[in-house]
Amino acid sequence: MVVAMKLEQALALIREVPDFPVPGIRFQDITPLLSNGAAFSAVTKSLACIDVEATLIAGIEARGFILASALANERSAGFIPIRKGGKLPHSTLAQSYGLEYGVDTLEMHVDAIAAQSRVLLIDDVLATGGTIDAAVSLIERGGGIVSHVAVLLEIVELKGRAKLLQSHPDLTVTSLLAI
Repeated sequence: MVVAMKLEQALALIREVPDFPVPGIRFQDITPLLSNGAAFSAVTKSLACIDVEATLIAGIEARGFILASALANERSAGFIPIRKGGKLPHSTLAQSYGLEYGVDTLEMHVDAIAAQSRVLLIDDVLATGGTIDAAVSLIERGGGIVSHVAVLLEIVELKGRAKLLQSHPDLTVTSLLAI
């Protein structure tokens, strides 16, 4: 039996790993939170309260998958994987984006979303905003409506929220923890 944990206690399990994956990056490691059943449950329950009308939950590879699939299961909603380039087996839409330490591409199946479906987009971290911005663009190009973006934590000094709102001014963004 899992003992209940408060969200603040769960979020306190996130550890910072300096200089990963490259020097100068302060990586936020969520694996201690994920490996604690009570902590993972507290996070999932908190995310489940966000945009309860969304019928689809999209998650960004890789750590966003973990949170989004758990949330989709909790809410009996569909799950949409948004993956790095070349990982999906069917026809895809692609979107390149900048990271704080490079450039990458996200893809989503062309038929992942029924037209005008309400989609809650989940990721682990909002940093510079490039990854989430690319995912929002993919969902919109696929015919969906991003109703809300929710992240486990937001690195405020990198101003990713401002970038997202510049590209998508009507977007609602919720972070469970701001650092």
